[in-house]
Amino acid sequence: MSEAYVTQKINDGIAVIEFFHPQSNSLPGAILNKLAETINEAGQNKEVLAILLQSGGDRAFCAGASFDELIAIEDKAQGKEFFSGFAKVINAMRTCPKFIVGRVQGKTVGGGVGVACSMDYCFATKFASVKLSELAVGIGPFVVGPAVERKVGKAAFSELAIAASEWRSAEWAQQRGMFAELFDSIDEMDAALASFLQKVKSFNPEAMAEMKRIFWEGTENWDELLLRRAEVSGTLVLSEFTRNAINSFKTK
Repeated sequence: MSEAYVTQKINDGIAVIEFFHPQSNSLPGAILNKLAETINEAGQNKEVLAILLQSGGDRAFCAGASFDELIAIEDKAQGKEFFSGFAKVINAMRTCPKFIVGRVQGKTVGGGVGVACSMDYCFATKFASVKLSELAVGIGPFVVGPAVERKVGKAAFSELAIAASEWRSAEWAQQRGMFAELFDSIDEMDAALASFLQKVKSFNPEAMAEMKRIFWEGTENWDELLLRRAEVSGTLVLSEFTRNAINSFKTK
């Protein structure tokens, strides 16, 4: 696989949405926008009873923001537009009336942690270490922060955000509620996922939609909040500190 993509396949009531990028499933703007659009479409499709969200390949789940795109940002408007992509994905997941089940096969960083924390129920392997690296490159996890904090609590979010260069294990993430179930291998996870999704799709769709609203109570202001946070990140990405830090990461 060499071309980035977002695909959707509907099979017996389950919409499998998959994203891929050759750079460890990083998320450039085009992928973010397509992913948000696809989640919104699946949420409105009456044939869809539940959504499985996953990334391609068998290694990293998501490397977060695309460094190539970050370094190409030239002004605040471009910066806000790029980080708004993460806001769109999180808000699409938040407002989707269908349960979104996650499949996290490997490491996830930055924006990928925000995506994982926006799942309604998330499966992962023991290889799915997590890291919020944004402060290490001069930005900060402003847009994904509300989703991470909602899932794991302020203390764990603060720990992740401040220890920006340190990985936290999949076990750490499960203990704090990011991952619901953890497996020794991808095969074991996929077998459990198949069984779980069969159960989920048997639930009353109206009941699931009402539960989804309850799960996300108190987030009604996120359409505005996450865009304000995107503006903060879009400004900071222009700083000399951030430019130097991103270039340093790219050369490692």
